[in-house]
Amino acid sequence: MDWLRDHLWETWLGVGIALALAELLSLDLFLLMLAGGAVAGSLTALVTDNVVVTVLVASAAAVALLAGVRPQLVRRLHGGPDLVLGPASLVGSRGIVTEPVAEHRPGRVKIGGESWLAVAEPPEGSLAVGEAVEVVSIVGATAHVRPVSDPQIEEPR
Repeated sequence: MDWLRDHLWETWLGVGIALALAELLSLDLFLLMLAGGAVAGSLTALVTDNVVVTVLVASAAAVALLAGVRPQLVRRLHGGPDLVLGPASLVGSRGIVTEPVAEHRPGRVKIGGESWLAVAEPPEGSLAVGEAVEVVSIVGATAHVRPVSDPQIEEPR
């Protein structure tokens, strides 16, 4: 026990490093917060030889990190935008009618440099060649489009 008391700050530092390395396996940020508490205990052990004080400081720091820092980090790391791939990424894009879309007959539109089979949304509408449209949805290989007044064409996101 005398060795531990004589090397208290090194012990806390070793525990902190071991917890930080273990965090690389879990990637949950829990062990990293405990490692931060151990580093706080190590810094406290440099100032005092009292084991109880270092344990209390390490515990308080770990709890503070777990309660205050970890939730914000987890939210920031896991709260990114959703990745939309494939045809669903075209929803909201604009295009130009290349073959007329009649009331009961699909036509073709050019969206993002690709030609798509298209039907008008709502179904009773018809679209003329050269008219600007916006993609409402993609069902199978058919784009459901609606006319837009602004002819500015957007590239797919």
